[in-house]
Amino acid sequence: MTKDKLIGVDLGGTTIKFAILTIEGEIQEKWAVPTNILDDGSHIVPDIVNSINKRLGLLKLDRERIVGIGMGTPGTVDRQNGTVEAAYNLNWKNIQHVREAVQKGTGLDFTIDNDANSAAIGEQWKGAGENNPNVAFVTLGTGVGGGIIANGHMVRGVFGAGGEFGHVVVEPNGYLCTCGNRGCLEQYCSAPGVVHLAHDFADEYEGNSQLKQMLDNGEDVTSKTVFDLAKNGDFLATEIVDKMAYYLGYATASLSNILNPAYVVIGGGVSAAGSFLLNKVQKHWTKYAFSPVRSSTKLKLAVLGNDAGVIGAASLAREFIKK
Repeated sequence: MTKDKLIGVDLGGTTIKFAILTIEGEIQEKWAVPTNILDDGSHIVPDIVNSINKRLGLLKLDRERIVGIGMGTPGTVDRQNGTVEAAYNLNWKNIQHVREAVQKGTGLDFTIDNDANSAAIGEQWKGAGENNPNVAFVTLGTGVGGGIIANGHMVRGVFGAGGEFGHVVVEPNGYLCTCGNRGCLEQYCSAPGVVHLAHDFADEYEGNSQLKQMLDNGEDVTSKTVFDLAKNGDFLATEIVDKMAYYLGYATASLSNILNPAYVVIGGGVSAAGSFLLNKVQKHWTKYAFSPVRSSTKLKLAVLGNDAGVIGAASLAREFIKK
């Protein structure tokens, strides 16, 4: 029987997303279940196994047709041993032997990678990267993550920390980062980072601004609030977005100067600001990019949205295709 299906799993702190794809990367079935992080996250892997087994049964899909399962996960991933540790938003404080448990529970080959790497592969393979072998991916959300594909291979580094774009220092002695350093990109271009900038800018601003008034009144302000007000011409909000775009443009230009990828793809929730943000980032990127890079590398917005993780995870399982 021909093996012609891939299974992708995108493990997040609130939801586990699943998809069954063709080996060409077309999604044929999608579903999701809540992530149960109780009891030190001990329910997560059994829930994954049970959900896959149940769905294959409902679809009457013969396991002989499944090439394998790929999964993207938070935390530190040891791909060789199939383990995950330090995934604190999953309550996984100790080493989790994920591959062993999933393979035993499903009878299918299984491989695993960091969730940001998986999303990067998804965008490179079936999204804005247009299957080019040289793509850098930056994701802006609660944090700032990334993934680098160079000459068709994911750059993981010797400890799996390759592509940790959020910890590029853009402001020496700047905001304290959760990693312990100061001035990391994550502290300025993540959703919380934009809000942090908003509070600091508002403290020093004495002009008229709806954003200033909201902050002074103690109202709930999110990064989306800042971008929406900037689009409507609020001066303070515009100053904040311009500062955030400066940091992102500077950092992506540095990344481009080192790698000269075909595309630098910007995704994640904050990127929902779309061309409004991209155009501002582009201005700073153009200023700092090396001349040959300016003419050969292109900044783009991600296009796969929430599907990037499952598509990229499924792509990992292509390593099981028999040559």
